[in-house]
Amino acid sequence: MTKALEIDVLIAGGGPFGLMLANELGRRHIKCLLVDPKASTAFNPQANATQARTMEHFRRLGFAQEIRAQGLPPHHPTDITYLTRFSGIELARLRLPTAAAAPQAVKAMTGSWSAAELPHRISQKFVEVTLRQHSEKWASNDIRYGWKLESFIDESLSASNAGSVAASHPIQASIQQVNSAEPASLKVRARYLIGADGARSFVRHELGIAWGGATGFKRNFMGGKMLAVYLKAPHFYERNPNDRAWMYVIVNPELRAFIMSVDGVSEFAFHVQMADDAATEALTAEDAKRLFALAYGQPIDIEILSMATWLAGHALVADNFQKGNIFLGGDAVHLFTPTGGLGYNTAVEDAVNLGWKLSAVLKGQAQPALLNSYEIERKPLAIRNTGYARQFADSIGLFDADKALEDISPEGEQARSIASDYLNGHARREFNIPGVTFGGRYMQSPLIVADGTQAPADASNTYIPSACPGGRPPHAWLPDGSSLFDHFNFEWTLLVLGKDNGQLAQDALKFSEAASQCHLDFKVLRFDSQKLIDLYEANLVLIRPDQIVAWRGTDASQASQILKQASGA
Repeated sequence: MTKALEIDVLIAGGGPFGLMLANELGRRHIKCLLVDPKASTAFNPQANATQARTMEHFRRLGFAQEIRAQGLPPHHPTDITYLTRFSGIELARLRLPTAAAAPQAVKAMTGSWSAAELPHRISQKFVEVTLRQHSEKWASNDIRYGWKLESFIDESLSASNAGSVAASHPIQASIQQVNSAEPASLKVRARYLIGADGARSFVRHELGIAWGGATGFKRNFMGGKMLAVYLKAPHFYERNPNDRAWMYVIVNPELRAFIMSVDGVSEFAFHVQMADDAATEALTAEDAKRLFALAYGQPIDIEILSMATWLAGHALVADNFQKGNIFLGGDAVHLFTPTGGLGYNTAVEDAVNLGWKLSAVLKGQAQPALLNSYEIERKPLAIRNTGYARQFADSIGLFDADKALEDISPEGEQARSIASDYLNGHARREFNIPGVTFGGRYMQSPLIVADGTQAPADASNTYIPSACPGGRPPHAWLPDGSSLFDHFNFEWTLLVLGKDNGQLAQDALKFSEAASQCHLDFKVLRFDSQKLIDLYEANLVLIRPDQIVAWRGTDASQASQILKQASGA
């Protein structure tokens, strides 16, 4: 064992949460070490939908276009369709813009879908590669796949903590190389440890943090054991009489399944509901091929790349997101049934929230107590989002497929008509969700300076843009075609709206002086726009680094107090 490596932040886990956090910290030049026992980023497709808010955060970091260029080919449909079999009778369809059309389509959208970015259909395996590449660009980041967190203690939790090293770097950890004939070990001293190590989190387990919420939901679909198969089906499209889609959901009395296109050519992620949990674990590749042919509706050749089982029916949130100088995020603190595609997207926002706060504390811009707001803000959002995912799973999973659904008969026609009405409604309920995407709020946060106004009601399928403190800033496209969000500072922004009569300039100066006293990276952004005044309902709006409205008002008389509260100074 060599001398301990001293760093600011040790991240255990290289999935979306860990990699996104490494990007947030790298951009802020925080010394960070990320370890993950896998040889590299994910091989399997895993999550397959990047929500619009996540795309806005990728845009904030500068690589949304790279993400949108991957996954499906640019003109491949991103529709969701419901059928009796993959090549059977179509029952319902939600048509959505292609990747090529999305950048222009979003500029014409208003109201609920006024956004800098639209969602993008891309498998997590591609996203992780991009996140890794960008995290490795920062000199302050050390990204090590093929290494695992072996052990750790947090000396800040000990009453006997003493000594300068322990006080400044209380995390004492050991990391070890894996899959090596002579695995190397390394001691690490860190100021903070982040458990980004997934559903079976070693960090959470060692801390003794339990799950809250509910699990074990049994449904016809999206409840109980599921078989996941990553496969190649080179003839999937040519033998399918239906219009192409991104996601195909099978509804029939014989089996329930869904499939998503991974590359728009031949690679797919196939998931089928299994009735017998024990028998599912014994399934062979030949069983998987038989089930796929059954779901497709005719014999078809496939190549299996990988297969595994997983358990649907979770709506779990950890009791705590923090203990001492150790924080948890992503699947380590919230487990979803993947309806709505909310798990990975919630994980990304965990990282965005935690990243600026860790940086502020490490740079001495904020008190360590600022970090307590991470759990205060993110845990209610995790409970909210797992609840929405459960609703979507109930909507599709509790729907019964009529026995006559595939019959060529009057009874079959009637069954398909009833199914079509229901499934078209369900598709909008699960996939047209601007309220879930944009409507999350930190209303109980001590960092939010309330203004006495009431935020719009939280609803999954509608979103009313509002600058009520605690939520996402309302979006607008500017006359030059740029997004308002593109003009925000990476850290703190004061939005100054209206014709400058001298008072607004004085207000901006007061905030700038207060920000300087708090050592904040601060930008004043001015617009003489009645449209933006109407949208924000204020002349002065304070925007946090994670693009959340921290305060809004009409004068700067309390500028110093506002900034200190919002930033944790």
